[in-house]
Amino acid sequence: MQANSTPNDDRTGISALVGFGAQARGASGRLLPEIWMQDGVKRVEQALARLLCAEDDGETELMAAMRYATLHGGKRTRALLCLAAGALADTSAHMIYDVGAAIEMMHACTLVHDDLPAMDDDVLRRGLATVHVKFGEATAILVGDALQAHAFLTLASLDAPGDNRVALVRELAQAVSAEGAAGGQAMDLSLVGKHVELDRIVAMHRMKSGALVRASVRMGALGAIAEDAAHAALYCALDRYSACFGLALQVVDDILDATADTATLGKTPGKDAAAQKPTCASIMGLQAARQFAL
Repeated sequence: MQANSTPNDDRTGISALVGFGAQARGASGRLLPEIWMQDGVKRVEQALARLLCAEDDGETELMAAMRYATLHGGKRTRALLCLAAGALADTSAHMIYDVGAAIEMMHACTLVHDDLPAMDDDVLRRGLATVHVKFGEATAILVGDALQAHAFLTLASLDAPGDNRVALVRELAQAVSAEGAAGGQAMDLSLVGKHVELDRIVAMHRMKSGALVRASVRMGALGAIAEDAAHAALYCALDRYSACFGLALQVVDDILDATADTATLGKTPGKDAAAQKPTCASIMGLQAARQFAL
C-alpha cells in the first residue's frame, strides 16, 4: 500500500526523506549516517512537540507530564528505524515523521507503565525522575493511557488513504497487545525468581521489546507493500532484519543493566539481578550474551 502520490511528494530516497542537502554528505559525496540520524531525530521531535501541544486554554498537568515523558531524552531508535525503512521503501515523506512520532509516543507509554511501582518500580528514566516519581502514580497511569490514545489518533489522522491508516493502526496495536509488549511484560513478571530455559527468555524479549521494534520497521516500510516482486522482497527482508534487531537490542540492554553505571544507562543499573529476573545475560553469561547479540 502506498500513500497518495502528488507532484510535491518526496520519493527520491533516503537523503530527500530527511531533508538532506550537501551538508549531509562528506567530500566523497557519501551520506553521513550521523547527520542523517541527527536530522531524523530533530524532525521526529518537532512532530512530537507539535502533536503533544497544549490547547488555547493552557497546558494541563496531564499534558505537561505527557511531554515530560516523551520529549526529554531518548535515542529515538524506533523512530529512526521507521525513517530508514521508509526511505528504502519510498514511503511518502510528508507522513513518515508523524508515523515515527506515533511510535515514540507508544514507546514512551510502555516505559511510563513499566516504571510504575506495580511493575519494575524504577525511579530513573533517561537520567531524570520517572513520571510517577515526578507527577505521582495516578498521573503516570493516565500519561501512559493518554500517550497510547494520542499515538493511535496520530495514525488515524494521517493524510493518507484509509487502508494505509488502518494498516498502521493495526500494526501498532498488535505490537503492544497480549501477543506483543503487554504479553511480554506479563511473561516477564511471571518469570521473576524462576529458573527458566533460554528459549522462554527469547520468546519474552521478542514480545516485550522486540514487537515494537519490528512494528517500527514494518510501519516505515508501508510503501514496500506493493504488487511488484522487488518491493515484496524488500518488505520481507526488512521484516526479518527487524525481528533480529529487536531481540539483539534487548539482549544488549540486559548486558548493560549488569555492567553499566547510572550515568551511562540513564536509569538504575542492576535492577534485573536485584529483582531476580532471569535474562539472557544471567542464563548464558556476559560473554556468550555478547556473542548472541552479535
